[in-house]
Amino acid sequence: MTSPTAMPRFRTFSALLLTLMLSSIVAVAGANPRGLVAGDPPYLEREEVREFIRTLVQEDGFDARELERLFTQVRPQQRVLDLISTPAEARPWKDYRPIFLTEQRIRAGERFWREHEATILRAQETFQVNAEIIVAIIGVETFYGRHQGTFPVLDALVTLGFDYPRRADFFRSELRHYLHLVQEEGLDLRGTLGSYAGAMGRGQFISSSYREYAVDFNGDGRRDLLNSWPDAIGSVANYFRRHHWTMGAPVVVRANVEGDAYKALLGGGFQARFDLDELARHGLRPEGRVDPQARFSVIELEADDGVQVWLGYDNFYVITRYNRSPLYAMAVYELAREIRQAREQSLAREP
Repeated sequence: MTSPTAMPRFRTFSALLLTLMLSSIVAVAGANPRGLVAGDPPYLEREEVREFIRTLVQEDGFDARELERLFTQVRPQQRVLDLISTPAEARPWKDYRPIFLTEQRIRAGERFWREHEATILRAQETFQVNAEIIVAIIGVETFYGRHQGTFPVLDALVTLGFDYPRRADFFRSELRHYLHLVQEEGLDLRGTLGSYAGAMGRGQFISSSYREYAVDFNGDGRRDLLNSWPDAIGSVANYFRRHHWTMGAPVVVRANVEGDAYKALLGGGFQARFDLDELARHGLRPEGRVDPQARFSVIELEADDGVQVWLGYDNFYVITRYNRSPLYAMAVYELAREIRQAREQSLAREP
């Protein structure tokens, strides 16, 4: 997608850095000192940071002095490292589910659908993605815009890129995407807030996904996922379309289980790859009738009533492309189902 800005790269980035230098005075003054990572040398003194800057200069055409000034302003954030080490998805399903499957969130989703009905239905038609899935994703991600994150995206990505070795390469790549995104979409370099992992906007896109999948769904010439509901709704739908969502197709089915041989099928991701014969050999049988040619993944969840086993279709795998956790995908599926039911009941009560 063509960038909406026609300003030269260096001039644009320089202007943004002037804003950064002014805003950093306020940011540093209001920072919690205990949120900073202690003991590490300033970023600009680290060789891996210097190498990162050289790469951006040589391969992307950024200005070295501008980047050096940028890295003198950023400080590592201990809170970011604490949160990424204890994600909600590490909880069992019985503790994770109540976070998202609440009456408040279901009713908020039904109201959101009603308020943005024309846009949601246009997105469903344009991208062939079920409306309730679009609504549920936004509900799980940001509670319909209420929780878009409180961490400066720049600080979070720098911290994770250079102080979280486990996924340093990934977050350095996201930082690189973010610097380009600032230019392309006119984001506030330092003022843009998001999650501790650098996801931003009403659908919580990471920088690479923002650049790849965001769409201008209101026709104003910008892809604004921070402030535009049409752009956020359309972009979520486009993300699912690009990952091969099949509208109207099933997502999961509960499995009847005999023994524990099914455990050999766990792991290896959630692509639907096991046919019914393979499942049967491992003691699994879908509840109810299914397409005899269908393929499935195997999902094990720790619920209040013990271990549950579910079989995931291709659409379940698509949801995991938004967030790789099977807990997340199940929460989206169940929230979508509950919101659709609430909507249908509401419509039935109307005269």
